[in-house]
Amino acid sequence: MSGVFNPDAVLAKYPQSLPRYTSYPPANHFQPTGGRDLQKAFIAAVDAAYAVSAYIHIPYCDRLCWFCGCHTKQTLRYDPVRAYVSSLIDEIALWKSRLTRRPRLSRLHLGGGSPSLLQPDDLKRLRTALDSAFAIDDGTEISIELDPSDIKEGSIAALLAFGMTRASIGVQDFDPAVQAAINRPQGFDITRDLVLQLRAAGLKSINIDALYGLPLQTMERLQKTIAQVIEIGPDRIALFGYAHVPWLKTHQKMIRDEDLPGSRERYQQARLAAKMIADAGYEALGIDHFALPSDSLAIAANEGRLNRNFQGYTDDQAEILLPLGPSSIGRFADGYVQNEPATGQYNAKVAAGEIPFTRGIALTADDKMRGWVIERLMCDYAFCFTELAERFGHRSQGLVELAERIAHEDRDGFCEVSDGLFKIEPAAWPFARIIASRFDAWLELAPRQYSKAV
Repeated sequence: MSGVFNPDAVLAKYPQSLPRYTSYPPANHFQPTGGRDLQKAFIAAVDAAYAVSAYIHIPYCDRLCWFCGCHTKQTLRYDPVRAYVSSLIDEIALWKSRLTRRPRLSRLHLGGGSPSLLQPDDLKRLRTALDSAFAIDDGTEISIELDPSDIKEGSIAALLAFGMTRASIGVQDFDPAVQAAINRPQGFDITRDLVLQLRAAGLKSINIDALYGLPLQTMERLQKTIAQVIEIGPDRIALFGYAHVPWLKTHQKMIRDEDLPGSRERYQQARLAAKMIADAGYEALGIDHFALPSDSLAIAANEGRLNRNFQGYTDDQAEILLPLGPSSIGRFADGYVQNEPATGQYNAKVAAGEIPFTRGIALTADDKMRGWVIERLMCDYAFCFTELAERFGHRSQGLVELAERIAHEDRDGFCEVSDGLFKIEPAAWPFARIIASRFDAWLELAPRQYSKAV
């Protein structure tokens, strides 16, 4: 490192968009036949594993939020949701038929869409199917994304009966003007009351998601929202930058470009919110997560066990992530697989008795090594040359030389090498994606637009 870090200069100099590095290679590099090619190896890996994690995608909402980047569709009737749950149960049965044993589920996450749309009888059906294929015990962490407007009488009891141990509640912003600009009406009172009900029912862990960089969002509006989030008192807070990708998500075209804050204002918003959250006693974890010191995620970070996957930061140590539902992405030691994203085609494949993999990618030895480096930079802002060599042997020398060259040529104050450790300077932590991208051998192979880097 030979420069003094200047965030304004960095914002003006470097690419506006980069991968979020929830996987390496990023999902846009998955190959059209990769899922089918890896199916046999993936099933064998699941069958041999003592414990796996699973992600279940619920691709329905009762309203379409214009900011959303998820694979979802709006429905005003419950019939399609009920029919979809039946397909999901059939997919679980397909996995049961292909496994010789019931692997333990260490983590289960229901995302969407709005999993809180599921009615109690469908939650019960789904849990019964999961129990038939997997071993779920008191150590299994089950997190479910909740929309407060979906919660009705009996909903909380049904979610707890399903086994929910953590609720994840999207807030985005509490300001009415911002909510109108993203088609997401959700008052502070309904959100606070849901958290109070969950606490009263005995739920121990609650996460809240907030966004910066939204249309019509100002420093004052964001400051008030973050103060209200802190007042609610969640165990974890995820502070995401809004990803404006209307070329991928056409409904985002409802958001006017002129209403969006610029890069410098986004950076200022992120710094303001992060400082408020840290000042309230939360520990900063990676680029966008915060947790109370007593939370398992903060403990994992302090013990060097923080990881990153498609749900963000996690303390999950399972090597395998099983995908269930359309568009879900799975991971194992040798690659990534993704289910058919179109719900109708997913339903058809499952009805035909097919595991609904479509895209995927097999990892090379170089991919695994670079992926480990990028994950450590995104989680710890550093990686150790000795640990790199212990994991990957002599082939790691090339990455060591690359890291040393990056540090030597750095004129922006991003990073340095010291005592066998490549590390990002604290002032540059919000820009970790820029440094991570310098270890990305895929970045120039298929250029595309990503979300803003900050």
